[in-house]
Amino acid sequence: MTARLRASPEDFQVEEILGYDADGAGEHVLLWVEKRGANTDWVARELARFAGVAPVAVGYAGLKDRHAVTRQTFSLQLAGKPDPDWSTFPHAEVKVLAATRHSRKLKRGALRGNRFVLVLREVQGDREAAEQVLQQIAARGVPNYYGEQRFGREGGNVAQARAMFAGRRVERSKRSFLLSAARSQIFNEVLAARVERQAWDTPLAGEIWSLAGSRSWFGPEPFTAVLAERLARGDIHPSGPLWGQGEPPTQDEAGALEREIGAAHQDLADGLAAARMDQERRPLRLLPHDLKWRWLADDALELVFELPAGAYATVVVRELAAVM
Repeated sequence: MTARLRASPEDFQVEEILGYDADGAGEHVLLWVEKRGANTDWVARELARFAGVAPVAVGYAGLKDRHAVTRQTFSLQLAGKPDPDWSTFPHAEVKVLAATRHSRKLKRGALRGNRFVLVLREVQGDREAAEQVLQQIAARGVPNYYGEQRFGREGGNVAQARAMFAGRRVERSKRSFLLSAARSQIFNEVLAARVERQAWDTPLAGEIWSLAGSRSWFGPEPFTAVLAERLARGDIHPSGPLWGQGEPPTQDEAGALEREIGAAHQDLADGLAAARMDQERRPLRLLPHDLKWRWLADDALELVFELPAGAYATVVVRELAAVM
C-alpha cells in the first residue's frame, strides 16, 4: 500500500494544546497564531519586529512543522507598551487569531500536547489491512521513536554532534539541537532493539517505568499484577535512555541492552556525559489519544488524534507503512 503525506500544507494540520488559559492581565500578551508554510523561529522574529520589541521578548512552547498549517501560542513581553493592531500583521501566511494579556513568558516545553489532522492522499493498497493496523494502534499504541525532524537534513545532526564532541566549535544556539540529536540516536536504537525483541510495550527484567504525562520515572522493581494493570491502562510505560552522566538506572536484561548500545556509540555517550547532561528517561510506548479515522474518498484517508508533548505524528503514520 502506498500513500502521499503533505500533498499540501492543509493535509498536515497541528493545533497546540497548552493545557491552561491566559490569566487576562500582565505585561505579556499570549497570541494564538495560525501559520501556513512558515518556520516558527521566523514567525517569532517577525512578531517581535512588528511589536517593536527584541526577539528575546518572544516566547513559544515548541517548534512546529513548516510544511503544515499549524496553530500555536506565542508570548510577547510588552511592558509599558499598548497592544499593536494584530490584524495588520504584514505576512499573509501568518494570522493572529486572538490576543490575551498574561503574567508570564511562555517557556519552551510548556505544553500538554498537540492535536493533529492528517490526510493521506493517493492511497493504494489493502484498505482492510490499513483498518486493522489503525485498530491495533488505537488499542496498543506505537513505538515512541524520535521523528526524522530531530536529526536534521539527511540526518546530518548526529554527524555534526560527533564533530562537536571531537572539538569542532559550533554556534551556541545550535549546541542544544546537536545534543538532542545525539541523545535521540541512542534512544531510537535502544527502541529498535526492543521492537525486535517484541518488548517495546512490555517490560524486560530490570525495567525503569515512565509515568504517563510527566518526566518522572521509577524502578527497577518486580513486575507485579499492580504494575501490569497500570501498564494496561496507560498509566506507565517501559522507558528508554536519554543518555547523560553516569550509568543508566536500568538493570539486568534492560540494563545490559542499553549499555551495549551506549558502548556502540561511545563517542556520543562520552560527549553527552562531558556536556553534563543528566540521565533521563523517555517512554518507549506512544498512545495516541482519541484516534479517529475516516475515508474522505477511495484514495484519501483522514487521521485525527492527540499526542503528548515531544511525540511525533509521523511515527504514527509510519506504523501504516507495513500495509502502505
